Amino acid sequence: MPQSERWRKIGREILFSARTELYMSLPFLDAALGALAVTEEGYDTDTLATDARHLYFSGAWLAMQLEHTRTAVNRSYLHSVFHCLLRHPVKSKNRDTPLWDLACDIAVESMLDSLDYRCVQADKPSVRRQNVYRRLRKSMPVLTAEAVYRQFRRERLNSYDCATLARVFHVDDHSLWETADDGQQDKQWERTAARTQTAMETMFSDQAAGGEAVREQLAVSAHPTTDYRAFLRRFAALREEVAIDADSFDYGYYAYGLRHYGNMPLIEPLETREVRKIEDFVIAIDTSMSTSGELVRSFLFYTYSLLKDSESFFRHINLRILQCDDQLRSDRRITSERDLRDYMDHFELIGQSATDFRPVFEHVDKLVAEGAFHHLRGMIYFTDGLGIYPKKRPKYDAAFVMLEGEAHPENIPPWGIRAVLREAEIIPSP
Repeated sequence: MPQSERWRKIGREILFSARTELYMSLPFLDAALGALAVTEEGYDTDTLATDARHLYFSGAWLAMQLEHTRTAVNRSYLHSVFHCLLRHPVKSKNRDTPLWDLACDIAVESMLDSLDYRCVQADKPSVRRQNVYRRLRKSMPVLTAEAVYRQFRRERLNSYDCATLARVFHVDDHSLWETADDGQQDKQWERTAARTQTAMETMFSDQAAGGEAVREQLAVSAHPTTDYRAFLRRFAALREEVAIDADSFDYGYYAYGLRHYGNMPLIEPLETREVRKIEDFVIAIDTSMSTSGELVRSFLFYTYSLLKDSESFFRHINLRILQCDDQLRSDRRITSERDLRDYMDHFELIGQSATDFRPVFEHVDKLVAEGAFHHLRGMIYFTDGLGIYPKKRPKYDAAFVMLEGEAHPENIPPWGIRAVLREAEIIPSP
C-alpha cells in the first residue's frame, strides 16, 4: 500500500473512532457529528479543514495527535464541528479574516474547556487562556465569536497580538471558509443548531452537566436575523401628502376631455395621496458597558440612511433620541434632516453603567402625557437585551433591536418586539 494511501486509511480510522466516542459521550450532538462528510480528497490540509459540508484531514497529523492523547483528537474533531454548528464559516464574509479566525477559535475553545466530559477533558487550560477568558467575560456574558470579534475591534488589536493569541487557540485550517455555502447548507446548520439546543435542554433540564457554555452559545447564536428595512416600515403612519396620486388618476378620461374640449380635462388629478411615513418616533440607546460609541454610531447612521433613502420622513419630523444606562442620560429632539445630520456629526456616547430600561419608558410616557407627540407609533431600543424591564406594556409599540452574537431576546417581555440584526448590515467592512 502506498504511504499516502496508508495515512488516509489511518486518518479515517482515527476520525471514525473519535466520532463514535463522541456519539456515546455527547448524544445531544448526534445531528452535528453526522453532518460533516469525512474525506481526504479535494483539499490538502496539514490538520483539519471544513467548508461546512466536508471535513478534510491529514492522516499523519491525526496520528501525531493520537500519539499525544485520544482527547486531543476528540477535541480537534469537535472544534471543527462547533465552528459549523455556530455557522462561523458562512459568517466570515466581509470580516477581518485573522481577527475573525481568532475570535472563532476562542469562542469554540472556551466551550471545549468548559465541557465536563472525559472524552474532551484536556489538561487545565493554560494561564494565558484563562486570562483571556477572564478579561473577555468582563465585557460580555457569553464568549460568542461575534462578541469577541467586536471587542477586539474596539481594542484595535494589532497584528502581532492577534498572531500571538492565534498560536494559543489555533487548531484547524479555516482557508475553506470563504467557499462555505450561505444558502441551503447554511439553513441545514441552522436546523441542526436548533435541534442540538432542544436536545440539550431536554436532556439536562435545569441540572448542571458541563454543557452550559455550549447551550449559552447556541442560544445566543441561533436567533434568526431580521430585515431591518422592512422592520422599520411597521412604525410608519398612514397620512395624506400633497402630491399627484398617479394610481388614482384615469388618463383615458383626462385625454378624452382634452381631445374633445380643448384645454378642458374631464377629471382633474387628485392633489393628495396616502403614504406611509414616520412622523413621531423614539430611538433609545442602551449606553451600558455592553455597547460602544462606534457600534451605536454605526446603528444610528444605518437607521438614518434607511429612513432618508426610503422617504420615510415627513417634511417636519418629531424624533427623540434618548441615551440611557441605569438612568436617562440624554434626550435630543430632532425636527429635520439637518438636525439629525448635526447630531450624527457630534455624537457622543454618555453613560457606561448597568442597564435599566425603565427610566426611558417613564420619560417617554411623560412626554406623551405632556403632548410632545401627535401620534407616537413606537420606539426602537438598541441594546443587547440584558437589563431590568418595565412590568407593564406601554401604550405604544416597543422594539428591542440587537446584534447577532450578542442578542438575548429571550429576556424581552412578551409585549416587546424582537429584532436581531447581522453585524455586516450596520457596521462597514474593514
